Amino acid sequence: MSVLVTGGGSGIGLGIATALVAAGAHITICGRNEEKLSSAAAGIEADNPPGTVDTVVADVTAEDDVVRAVAKASERTGQLDGVVACAGGNETVGPVTQLDVDAWRRTVDLNVTGTMLTIKHSARALVAAGGGSIVTISSIASSNTHRWFGAYGPSKAGVDHLTRLAADELGASHVRVNCIRPGLTRTDLVALITDGGPVLDDYMANTPIARVGEVTDIAALAKFLLGPESTWITGQIINVDGGQMLRRGPDFRSMFEPMFGADALRGVVAP
Repeated sequence: MSVLVTGGGSGIGLGIATALVAAGAHITICGRNEEKLSSAAAGIEADNPPGTVDTVVADVTAEDDVVRAVAKASERTGQLDGVVACAGGNETVGPVTQLDVDAWRRTVDLNVTGTMLTIKHSARALVAAGGGSIVTISSIASSNTHRWFGAYGPSKAGVDHLTRLAADELGASHVRVNCIRPGLTRTDLVALITDGGPVLDDYMANTPIARVGEVTDIAALAKFLLGPESTWITGQIINVDGGQMLRRGPDFRSMFEPMFGADALRGVVAP
């Protein structure tokens, strides 16, 4: 099996790539930082897994880069079998009344347009190969409001809908498209939260299975959705969050009130 993993140089993307290579797949990871990609590939290969890992520097918001990444992922086996659209991020935090418009646009471009371009060009290859599987990565923030998180939740909600749309269109060509919504998952990006404090305490209070998620939790579902066991599953948005979607999003007040002030958090803007 040959799979492209965007955003595969770190975090959840790296965890998924590692699990797939350990299962014998041929993986191509892409990202914007060549040094990070090389380090990630070396880390995967250090365990001498049965699969292989290639790298390609690509920005998923640049269409030519995505075309090149899809072509690279098809080289080793002659076709593409699956894709994990994991590249994403957030440049906006703070009250909606104070959001920076350019940062908002960059976040939406990365999360929504980047995922769209990944689906657009990988789906062409999968349709030509007779079918395959695309897995997108959303967030609990798409379903449960994360106050003061700016464009992140709305853009991830866009990923959810895009997943359903692509699944509906591509099913006739035997291309499945499903989405994973991770909850709070232990990565370097959220170490400020997972290292402890009132925000983590609130997460745990609103998570029935009260622990921090691990990248292996997300990778296990991605591997299933890419594999032959899930060939009649498409258009699904699946939470891997310990059940947090049953309650509410986290309270970031202790983090953002010192930055913006209590009045600003309720929308007040000084004249």
